[in-house]
Amino acid sequence: MVARTYTVAFEGVEARIVEVQCAVSAGMPAFSVVGLPDKAVSEARDRVRAALTALSIALPSKRITVNLSPADLPKEGSHFDLPIALALLAAIDIIPREDAEATVALGELSLDGRLVPVIGALPAAMAAAEEERTLLCPKACGPEAAWVEATPVIAAGSLAEVLGHFTGQAPIAPAQPGEVMGARADRDLRDVKGQERAKRALEIAAAGRHHLLMVGTPGSGKSMLAARMPGILPPLSAVEALETSMIHSLSGLLEEGGISRTRPFREPHHTASMAAIVGGGRGAKPGEISLAHNGVLFLDELPEFPRAVLETLRQPIETGEVVVARANAHIRYPCRFLMVAAANPCKCGYLSEPSRSCARVPQCGEDYLGRISGPLMDRVDLRVEVPPVAYADLDLPDAGEASATVAERVAAARSAQAKRFEDHPGVRVNADAEGRLLEDVASPDPEGRDLLAKVAERFGLSARGYHRILRVARTIADLAGSKDVRKPHVAEAVSYRLSVQEGR
Repeated sequence: MVARTYTVAFEGVEARIVEVQCAVSAGMPAFSVVGLPDKAVSEARDRVRAALTALSIALPSKRITVNLSPADLPKEGSHFDLPIALALLAAIDIIPREDAEATVALGELSLDGRLVPVIGALPAAMAAAEEERTLLCPKACGPEAAWVEATPVIAAGSLAEVLGHFTGQAPIAPAQPGEVMGARADRDLRDVKGQERAKRALEIAAAGRHHLLMVGTPGSGKSMLAARMPGILPPLSAVEALETSMIHSLSGLLEEGGISRTRPFREPHHTASMAAIVGGGRGAKPGEISLAHNGVLFLDELPEFPRAVLETLRQPIETGEVVVARANAHIRYPCRFLMVAAANPCKCGYLSEPSRSCARVPQCGEDYLGRISGPLMDRVDLRVEVPPVAYADLDLPDAGEASATVAERVAAARSAQAKRFEDHPGVRVNADAEGRLLEDVASPDPEGRDLLAKVAERFGLSARGYHRILRVARTIADLAGSKDVRKPHVAEAVSYRLSVQEGR
């Protein structure tokens, strides 16, 4: 007779239910795992055998076959250890079969029977809730999985505790959710002296989730400004926190099972590979753009990134998701991020300072920023030049507004957008609006429309550039508390669009 329990296999942020079947039959003693397992899953039989031996449980001298169904779905990871052990214990009548069938389990077994934490407990709990089953996981994963209130979560520290729970000798109380981690405001805009135009661009970008490029000499404060972007963004909503945490759960980045309300801030180095940025590699793991979902992706020294890596950002910026294509599957990850990029004006960095620039000026600047392709630059909403900071600004006793003050205006603008788009699923901020919806909410007054027409004709704006100006103008109007988009709002949006003309 076949004993069954359940576990999950991960496809992107989706956890697919896998039925673990175990049959003990007459024949030569053997222990085999079938159903397209990878190396780690195939090795589970040795870990399970050793863990049961540590509990003084001897396997019968029969043929043990474990099937992972559906058999054509690739199975990867060490989290299959616990469900295989659970199905085997049910097959040899040590635990009730009906209890095993009502469970979704995941966890890695050590040789002495301890349960080792694994990634993906949060998506697994979501899948268990949809199946109306109990989730069984390692104790360290319990606080993370318990955030899904729709299913009971049993978190055990060892296989011995699992046995005690299923036999009724020592039931385990359901796990409790981890702590909600609040926002950390350790970097304040008051630390940045001068650069008022760049600070304004930072505020607009935060309010409408518009992509920002800062170009300036080394030491002008570009990285310092970007690092303060999380401090002016509103905390993650409950839905956003769950979306982000599921991706971080798959990457093993959740801290002690707590769900953070702080927006992610990812800053990959310019030597990062394409798989590291967009996702892929072994197991098609999420990349930096997905880890920055609902947060900030900071690309410092943007022209230094490989051209192929930069070009892969074009489609995710537009669609808000990335597809990692493999021969046997297409894995989708969400990646709706706010891109903040920084670049020097040329290779030496001192294009605007004749006394310090190289002999190739101005050609060196055109060649350097020319590494950023026109189509990618067209997707950048705000472009601002960051000049060197004057000593008079550095000596100022008061650097300006604090992050908390700016964050209040950003939160008010975001609140107005949430109310505006409440009847439009999938649209949360102005950057998401498109088509007829964008025309309805961001059409400027006649004077603004005339100005935009002149700019489009004079500078040859693409359709994408035209619409991005409208979105930025709508955000500027929201920051000003204006119901309508007027000429001053359009003029300011245009000024940021043309600050660094087409990246040349």
